Amino acid sequence: MSKLIVVTGGGRGLGFSIAERLAASGNRIVIAEKRPDLVESAEKNLRGRGYDVAGIVTDIADRDSVIALTERVAQLGGADGLVNNAALADGVGGDAFWELDEDFFLRVMTVNSYGTWLVSKHFFAQMAEREQSAIVNVASDAALYGSPRLVHYTSSKGAVMAMTRTMARDGGPHGLRVNAVAPGLTRVEATETVPASRYALYENNRSLTREQTPDDVAGTVEFLLSDAAAYITGQTIVVDGGFVMN
Repeated sequence: MSKLIVVTGGGRGLGFSIAERLAASGNRIVIAEKRPDLVESAEKNLRGRGYDVAGIVTDIADRDSVIALTERVAQLGGADGLVNNAALADGVGGDAFWELDEDFFLRVMTVNSYGTWLVSKHFFAQMAEREQSAIVNVASDAALYGSPRLVHYTSSKGAVMAMTRTMARDGGPHGLRVNAVAPGLTRVEATETVPASRYALYENNRSLTREQTPDDVAGTVEFLLSDAAAYITGQTIVVDGGFVMN
C-alpha cells in the first residue's frame, strides 16, 4: 500500500536518492528542503518521471517553518513515514575540539540534533493516528568511530542515535517505530569539501572495498520504513561497508 513519506533535506545528495528510491517503490513523497532552487529541481525531476512528489521549502531548525510543513502534509493526508535526513556536514577534517568556534559548534548541533527532534515532535500527532508509522533518523558512523577534528558533527550525530532510542520507547505505545541509519562517507554534494585524506581513510579500511553510494543507504531506509521491519525499533544500523563494526 502506498505511504506518504516526508524526506527532509531531500533536494540533493543522499536525501534526494532516498526520496527517489521511495517514490520508485510507489510511495507518495514530500521533499522538505531549505533551498527553494533545490526544492524546485528535485520536484521537477521526480514528477517528470511520473512520481507523486510535492516539494515544500522548510528550515528544520525554525519552529514556524516546521509547523507550516506539518500543516501542509496534514492537508495531503498526513505522514506515514518521516526520514530526518537534513543536516550540516561542514568542517570535516578541520579544527580540533579546542580550536573549534563556539558559534559553529552550536549551529551544527542546532540543525542536526535540535532540528531532527523538532521535526519529529511536530509530526508525532499525525503519525500516531496510523496503525503503523515509522521515523528513520540519518546519523553517521563518524559518531561511532570518533572521527578526529569533527567534534561538532560527531556530537550532533551521537545525539541523533541517542534520541532515536528514547523516541522509540516513547513512540512504541502509539504504534510509532523509530530507527536510525549511520552511513559511512559517501560522495555527494554535501561532502564535496571533505579532504581527500578522509576519503582515503575510509577506502583503505572498509571490509567492502568499493566506494559507498547513496543508494546503499537508501535501501536500508526503505526497509526500515516498510512493513518488513514492523518489529524493529530503537536500532541504529551502520551502513558503511564494514568500516565500523559495533
